[in-house]
Amino acid sequence: MAEQGLHQAEGAVNDEALFENEDQDFEFDESGLELAAKEADLDYEAELEELTREGSDGPAPFRSGAITPDGFIEEDFEAEIGTPSLNNYFQDDEETDEEFQDIAEHKILEVAGDDLYGRKVIVFAACKLPPSAQIDHQRLLEYMKHVLDQYVENDYVIVYFHFGLTSKNKPKLSWLIQIYKELDRKYKKNLKAWYIVHPTNFIKILWNIFKPFIRSVKFGRKIMYVNYLHELKEHLHFDQLVVPPLVLQHDAKMVASNKPKYPYGQDSNDAGTLPTQQYGVSLHHIKSHYGTVIPPVVQQTVDYLRQNALDVEGIFRRSANAVQLKAVQKKFNQGETVNFAVEGDEHIPAVALKIFLRDLQEPLLTFDLYQPILRLHTVEDERKVAEVRRMLHEELPEDNYQILKFIVQLLTEVVDHSAMNKMNSSNLAIVFGPNLLWPKGQASLSSMGYLNNFARLLIDNYSQLFDR
Repeated sequence: MAEQGLHQAEGAVNDEALFENEDQDFEFDESGLELAAKEADLDYEAELEELTREGSDGPAPFRSGAITPDGFIEEDFEAEIGTPSLNNYFQDDEETDEEFQDIAEHKILEVAGDDLYGRKVIVFAACKLPPSAQIDHQRLLEYMKHVLDQYVENDYVIVYFHFGLTSKNKPKLSWLIQIYKELDRKYKKNLKAWYIVHPTNFIKILWNIFKPFIRSVKFGRKIMYVNYLHELKEHLHFDQLVVPPLVLQHDAKMVASNKPKYPYGQDSNDAGTLPTQQYGVSLHHIKSHYGTVIPPVVQQTVDYLRQNALDVEGIFRRSANAVQLKAVQKKFNQGETVNFAVEGDEHIPAVALKIFLRDLQEPLLTFDLYQPILRLHTVEDERKVAEVRRMLHEELPEDNYQILKFIVQLLTEVVDHSAMNKMNSSNLAIVFGPNLLWPKGQASLSSMGYLNNFARLLIDNYSQLFDR
């Protein structure tokens, strides 16, 4: 990716100026924050040199298989995963929040739904790290591992906002090495992409220095430098990202200064909506053209999955080939019938269904039900199912109800085959929760847990909720 997005002021600041400004208030002064970020890079260089020297008298910390450039970049990102537990519907969310309240309150980690290919998006913002003296990094590591376990069995991506990492809030390099050692392959195998937003020269130099030590070429392809926020729109639902104000301000300053070319063709927004379009439109639009309550994309994907994919391990959890997915979406948008048997991958219809739900102009469960569903955790256990049933039958539009019932019925069948496909109701709830309901703004980490729990309740109580 082009280097032009790097902050150009970095090279103009000398070392003496950096250290003369060490005591200024970097948290609120924008120029000071940029200076502190440069100083943080210099401090990491010093730590790196010291650790390398120490390795000459003992086990080298950077020997092959112990620590690699993946480690230094990876720690910043794998560290940022989370959603509350799904046990006992809505209750363990509060217990988790209470257990890690001292860490969660900083909102360093956020979950931002799914990307364009149906993979979970985890956001880590360096600018939200408090000064090192005000946070227990061991507790932070425990929190990261605790919540990361909710996602490691699913394909996921990480968005790391680097701007705002300063000499005051940066963790020690030795702590990053500890993360690398403790977050083993089970946390890395399903990580599909790391988007490093607003990277500095140091990150790029560090990566290039240690690239020869990486045993996996495939891993190197997961790293993507993103110089401007608008570049994320090629891969993510940008409106659902939790972007800190400091990062937005920094990006706006860079865009105004460098005037980057917008990464999309001129005709992308001029083509208009096709009458046959199904992705990115309303349910009313689809029904008005096709004349059916169940959209064709839902009907075809569900029918194929029911007949061919109930025993496929990780169904709905795994991602699919991006090129094939785009081709399938194009066919559906043109009103064509898709032959999934020819595609040769059962994960394609599964992801196509998830993307359809997430691309709706309004969530299937509607914006109006967002707050009532979040408030369900205050309802007594014995009344929860009855209250959800009332919601679905009295407040959800009839078409939405029929589509939801059609999809959840399939999910119950997937659960019935969980001995083979390894997908129980908790796994499916993590996948479908954010695709069935989201707010008009950005969802918080705690609200994501409530949405997942609601999805699990739908699956586990299908007969009671949907039978008339």
